Amino acid sequence: MTVNGVPVVAIDGPTGSGKGAISRSLAAGLGWRLLDSGALYRSVALKAGREGLGVKEPKALAAAASRMQVEFSSALDLEAAFLDGEDVTALLRTEECGAMASRIAAIPEVRKALWERQRAFARPPGLIADGRDMGTVVFPEAELKVYLTASLEERARRRYKQLIQKGIDVSLPDLSEDIARRDERDANRMVAPLKPAEDARVLDSTELSPEEVIARIKAWLGETGLFSN
Repeated sequence: MTVNGVPVVAIDGPTGSGKGAISRSLAAGLGWRLLDSGALYRSVALKAGREGLGVKEPKALAAAASRMQVEFSSALDLEAAFLDGEDVTALLRTEECGAMASRIAAIPEVRKALWERQRAFARPPGLIADGRDMGTVVFPEAELKVYLTASLEERARRRYKQLIQKGIDVSLPDLSEDIARRDERDANRMVAPLKPAEDARVLDSTELSPEEVIARIKAWLGETGLFSN
């Protein structure tokens, strides 16, 4: 099924599974729009910090989530996010922002405020939706649902390499512990817990290159008739 006539591919998975880079590559290759829902929640976290809001203020956080303006780039060589017209790409990728976003994502009022905003990203010619509940909650009718995962050790290693390349000093053991805590929090939250959709195709990327992952998903897209080489 499509979303208002627009094909949607939902790609869910835990931190460090590679879903962000894979989603961006697919969106750029297909010429489709990109929804980075993780960056959307990070944007709420950043806006909350700027407005002095805490996790015990759900109504104020939901209001901030509703009024903020967010855009993402789907260019293959550009990982960019804009909050209220400002390029906040670097600010959103800090570990502090990610940790705050994980806590905010557990607040039902915020999730409700962002549900319609996420659905609105489904515009022609198509959408690649990257997140943790894209296939289970936001786009349950998506034509293709992928649950991308990898071992904790591999995910920590990937995240460590990514942060070091960006000039961010981080400890690999500390990062591994943080990812494990985030996994537990995401999987056990009361609202929209992280899990594969019943009809999702689970893909373990631990031993796969990004190119191999993309090829696998494109093959699945081909089966749906949404893509052909």
